[in-house]
Amino acid sequence: MRFLIFTSIFIIVFALMSIYISKRFIKKLHFKKVYKNYLNYFLIINLIGVFCYFLFRRYPLIPNEIYFLLSIPIGIIFLLFSTTIIYDLTSLVVNKTVKDNSRRDFLKKTLDFSAVAIAAGINSKAIYNAKHAQLEKVNIKLNKLKQKYNIVQISDIHIGGLIDKEFISSMVEKINSLNTDAIVITGDLVDTNLKFAKPALEELKHLNSKYGTYFIVGNHEYFHGVDKIISYVKTLNITVLENSNIYIGNKNNGFNLAGVYDRFGERFGSYKPDIKASLKNIDITSPTVLLAHQPKYIEEIDTTNIDLILSGHTHGGQIVPFNLLVKLQQPYIKGLHQHNKNTQIYVNKGTGFWGPPMRFGSSAEITYINLLPY
Repeated sequence: MRFLIFTSIFIIVFALMSIYISKRFIKKLHFKKVYKNYLNYFLIINLIGVFCYFLFRRYPLIPNEIYFLLSIPIGIIFLLFSTTIIYDLTSLVVNKTVKDNSRRDFLKKTLDFSAVAIAAGINSKAIYNAKHAQLEKVNIKLNKLKQKYNIVQISDIHIGGLIDKEFISSMVEKINSLNTDAIVITGDLVDTNLKFAKPALEELKHLNSKYGTYFIVGNHEYFHGVDKIISYVKTLNITVLENSNIYIGNKNNGFNLAGVYDRFGERFGSYKPDIKASLKNIDITSPTVLLAHQPKYIEEIDTTNIDLILSGHTHGGQIVPFNLLVKLQQPYIKGLHQHNKNTQIYVNKGTGFWGPPMRFGSSAEITYINLLPY
């Protein structure tokens, strides 16, 4: 039922966006009517694609090539909507400031062709960005840390559909080449029925690091059977931190690694985050790194005994200007921040993507974190 409600609202919103694009962009273009009709047909096809995408995301029973085509329309409509807003505002400025009719017509025609070309270029670049994760290296100094450690953080992979076995295999190979001390996965690993995700998840068995791989759930795991996902991930030689902690490194010479369930658990009714349980019996002479999927969790807890929080969830906005909407809901969108004098937070932009295979203004990310003593 929740799926039907969410899908219906999503499609209605995209239908309204498509109407806006048609009325405020396509209709105003200095193109022949037949070409305008083709563009409107293209919008209709994209809207049908959005519906089919949601249908087959829940039941991924089609070849990946077709699924790829169905996943693109969400990004296309969103980017065209953004282009239309800019086009509308620019047209208004031209109409208000340019008095000469012939010059105004020339500028408007130039604007029309430029807008179409830019929209096409942005969509192509966005597709490329989504499939090519960049290695982000960051140095973070921690109080009480006695020696250097490094961690690889991946987040928001969203296995399902286009994020398949091949994608995970390539990601694992990149991570293993880094020879890291530990690997952490900060939620939203699985975004489909577990039976469809298993072939890709099996690739995670090949992750190699000195002290192992650690996982916390994100909000999307709750949509697909969080209990079954947790149980299965444990069979992959991955430690699931469930409001719990573990010590990394030699005694008195390492750091505490803690992890909590996602804050969505409060709405879900179980698998709720418990910061007190996650920090129980930690070594207070060593720094503590907390894995918490959503950056917003930092506002809900006492961070006195937490030196660093590693989060994800935001995708860095994934597609500009969606990052502006994310900022309304999350205190941090990407990168390293000093939250207060005790605690820093690093927000991973996501190693995969949700929805369209597109990223614009926010690259996919594998984070290599150097933990350094002060």
